[in-house]
Amino acid sequence: MRLAFRILGILVAVALLLVVAAFFIPTEKVAGIATAKFREMTGRELTIAGSVRPTFWPVLGVSAQDVTLANADWSKEGPMLTARSLEISLDLTALVGGEVRVTGLDLIEPRLVLERTADGRGNWDFGKSTVAPSEAAPTEGTTTPVAPGDGSGFTLDRAEISDGTVIWIDHASGDRREVTGLSTELAIPDFAGPVEIEATGTVNGAGVDLSLALGSLSGFLDGKLVDGSLKAESGRNSVAYKGRMSTAPAAEGDLSLTLGEPGAGFGLIGFGDPGLPAGLGRDALSLSGQATLTEEGTLHLRDGSLALDGNRLSGGADILPGKDRPKIVAKLTAGALDLSALGGAPAKAGGGGGGGSGGGGGAPRGWSTAPIDVSALGLADAELALAADSIDLGSVKLGRTRLGIVIDAGRAVVDVKELALYGGSLSGQTVVNSRGGLSTRANLSLSGLALQPLLSDMADFDRLVGTGDIRFNLLASGNSQAALMRSLSGDGSLTFGKGEVLGLDLAGMLLNLDPNYVGEGQKTVFDRITGTFTVNGGVLSNGDLAVQAPLLTASGSGTVDIGGQSLSYRIVPTSLGGKELGADAQVPVTISGPWSAPRFGLDLESIARAKLEAKAQEELQKQAEKLGLAPVEGESIEDTARRAGEEFLKQEAQKQLEKLLGGGN
Repeated sequence: MRLAFRILGILVAVALLLVVAAFFIPTEKVAGIATAKFREMTGRELTIAGSVRPTFWPVLGVSAQDVTLANADWSKEGPMLTARSLEISLDLTALVGGEVRVTGLDLIEPRLVLERTADGRGNWDFGKSTVAPSEAAPTEGTTTPVAPGDGSGFTLDRAEISDGTVIWIDHASGDRREVTGLSTELAIPDFAGPVEIEATGTVNGAGVDLSLALGSLSGFLDGKLVDGSLKAESGRNSVAYKGRMSTAPAAEGDLSLTLGEPGAGFGLIGFGDPGLPAGLGRDALSLSGQATLTEEGTLHLRDGSLALDGNRLSGGADILPGKDRPKIVAKLTAGALDLSALGGAPAKAGGGGGGGSGGGGGAPRGWSTAPIDVSALGLADAELALAADSIDLGSVKLGRTRLGIVIDAGRAVVDVKELALYGGSLSGQTVVNSRGGLSTRANLSLSGLALQPLLSDMADFDRLVGTGDIRFNLLASGNSQAALMRSLSGDGSLTFGKGEVLGLDLAGMLLNLDPNYVGEGQKTVFDRITGTFTVNGGVLSNGDLAVQAPLLTASGSGTVDIGGQSLSYRIVPTSLGGKELGADAQVPVTISGPWSAPRFGLDLESIARAKLEAKAQEELQKQAEKLGLAPVEGESIEDTARRAGEEFLKQEAQKQLEKLLGGGN
């Protein structure tokens, strides 16, 4: 802003020279006098390629056509300023009284290039800056190192810029921004008093309306904090500020930001659309609070309120400039947060799909293949503390939550300090890494979880009722939910307390050797389930499942294809005896197919083999008894047969030897 008034002041001074010269000197010499004086004041070349003529009606003034201001000698962007015409109006009454008072200044189709070098030099830093000779010494004059608009006072009833273009180039960051179609109007009745500016223009293809009000122009230009307000609007996006501000730059006051079209709003400040997900500002974003901007470029927000779509957060934040990206340090609290778009929902295969019961009858579900965009992690580094009453992640619903979040160059680490989850709690750490694609790691321990709602939400499987503890350390990579699930690797363990397996009656199958004890109304009650597992390529493998139930025990082994949402598992229940079940009776049960509609069966081949082995064992035992062999506990059929055979051969050899010896007598 200081720069704008500096340039404006210089143009006023040059225009005054043009007016005076136009009255007393032939017009062909006016341009040369004005440009020579400008060179003396600024050290830059000012070229007036068109005519310079005085005007007498309807106002007294002067008009100069095709004005060009040279750029800094290091710039390669052409002139710093060009304008189709520069027109100035004077107060005739004041002029008759010996006072030069500007009533109007019009700049038509200007093009202003503002550049900053990598080492911080600006093309607005003029090499020499002086004022015109004083009236007391018109021939020799004196100079001071001050240009109009840079500490010296002036007044201006009206100034207008029509159809202007402003180009900003920062060679240090590579940033280039452009405002076109700029039209503005301002008045400076008192250099030390208030000033108001209205402007319109186009930024990155979007129209912008700007209004600025300052309590003291001179104080503002001198770098002092003065009362003021700023408002900018573009479509459904707006920013408003009211408080104190200066050209330092520094400010302190009330800030209000509303982005009804966040993608377009980010485009206004030179960022591409970050593609924020629903719940994090995809459709609407607003921010308000007490804001402080320091001369070091840090921004601080207190008593802040942040709205991201339908989510509301409050707290304070500090935004610190960084070499590659800004850093945000914030402490936020929230009520219920809906972040379901982050987790996604299982997509229905073929447009159909069963409900959440997991009981079959519908088409199997599949993981969503929609791309997961986490590019927003690269916008800024962060250290965040978040407390929320609840968080809906789509596939998982969290209760009371306290998290510590650190984001560094697109990699987010979340430390779980407190998290209520499905009647239990969760602790541990998760990592989401957007560097070179999406990857994530979860090293978590879950205690006292209600299993049915958890598995129903996460895997569309609601057949397991009870509470349990689960520990896992899993790694996944991929840019969609489906890719992540198919790439899972790691290990874990589980321990479940008393509960039920719905849709499966292992005792009924064991008693009746009938695989049809499945479906609604069937269940297996258990006292405890334990096991460990490994995961590779999205397939979970387990070989030590142990089930304790009132009437039986069971062991299990098999695989669960998490990526494909299917399973192939074998459970071997063993009867503990009772009125109906014989002791040690076993009926292996197979479970296969999609987990939304699994198929249950009995391993009849295994049962038949067991019966044959039992019969063979019985026959071998009889033969062993005939041979006088006592049964050995834990001995297999093959070992008994081998031992019986050896004993039989031994006895036969003894008999033949006795016959041989006897026959010899």
